[in-house]
Amino acid sequence: MDFMTWYNHLGKPSWTPAPGTIGLIWQVLYVIILLSFGFVFYKAFRGGIPWVVALPFIINLLANILFMPIFAGLRNLPLAAADILIVLATIIWMMLVVWPSYWWIALAQLPYLVWVSIATVLQLIITVRNR
Repeated sequence: MDFMTWYNHLGKPSWTPAPGTIGLIWQVLYVIILLSFGFVFYKAFRGGIPWVVALPFIINLLANILFMPIFAGLRNLPLAAADILIVLATIIWMMLVVWPSYWWIALAQLPYLVWVSIATVLQLIITVRNR
């Protein structure tokens, strides 16, 4: 069964955004991620901030990249739920550790935090409904 057929058959809440809407949201967020994460990695490589500040950005990026292979490839809902919880937790961690050095980078993560909070609730509901 192809991914969209499988996805369309999942039990989802009525407020689930359409796949096209989800894609559009991520297009905007990827620009924010590219610019803000790129800035943090640049500063860490140049010694402008300690690597401990960049660590949650690295973990977040890896967890974010792994979500779709877990969700769509493996179709493992519990593992996808665990992964998105890591994404959410690391966004909060990122915001806290970068604030003292670059508060504007922390604030730039707010749209990412809002969307991932919604997506986390959605993923947890989907996971429970499709046990």
